[in-house]
Amino acid sequence: MGKSILVISSSLRVTSNSAILAHEIVRGAVDAGNDAEFLSLAEKDISFCTGCMACQKTHRCVINDDATLIAEKVQCSDVLVFVSPIYYYEMSGQLKTMLDRMNPLYGGDYRFRDVYFVCTAADDDESTPERAVNGIKGWVSCFDKAEFRDCLFCGGVDGAGEIASRSGYMEKAYLFGRNL
Repeated sequence: MGKSILVISSSLRVTSNSAILAHEIVRGAVDAGNDAEFLSLAEKDISFCTGCMACQKTHRCVINDDATLIAEKVQCSDVLVFVSPIYYYEMSGQLKTMLDRMNPLYGGDYRFRDVYFVCTAADDDESTPERAVNGIKGWVSCFDKAEFRDCLFCGGVDGAGEIASRSGYMEKAYLFGRNL
């Protein structure tokens, strides 16, 4: 039996470039014999963390919304793949909010060991994802048993769904998924 892989897409556009890549990663992971799940933050009710820190004692958030179920899925996965469009040289606000809401996992028992990041942007400069990658690495560094493994950056795509016609990026995403 393969790994349990959770691919979290943070774009709010259903046919976004990053969501299309996320589906391709799942396809590659499944073809490699893994149990892979696509989870979209679109249409999820995810409130901001209030910073009450009650979760550090209870390992549960006091806010009752979709973030609780998502955090449970994260906790029970072997591999995490966060997928985000790059807005203003940073990860999407939806992803950052979800990362903050996973504070109940800190100091608790979690299964994930490998964390990856996949991102798209209109800008294709290789430095474009640096701040977003650093944000993901910062989150991962709070989990002693986990490690940031790799980032796949697909730049130069702007229009919704444009990436589907970029076979090079689609192949990279598929192979990325196969190699998780």
